Amino acid sequence: MPRSRVRKTAVYIPPPTRSPKKKVSPPWLAPTMVAFMLVGVAWLVVGYITQYTFPGMSTLGGEAGNLIEGFGLLLIGLGLATQWR
Repeated sequence: MPRSRVRKTAVYIPPPTRSPKKKVSPPWLAPTMVAFMLVGVAWLVVGYITQYTFPGMSTLGGEAGNLIEGFGLLLIGLGLATQWR
């Protein structure tokens, strides 16, 4: 009975699969997100309480400009919240 031939090359063994590293948020993200949200809420509350006569608020165009700025700050905080891991 003839003998079987021996392989000349080694059998391919794939490298072990590594689990992907977990992405971590930068340390400044959470405090900045919370700060934008709190400042936005504070801006809206102070505006409503003082009828937008607080120093600095009357230069933004009355009620509409201050509402846009307050909600803009809230939206920036929300945008940062979507990046938090």
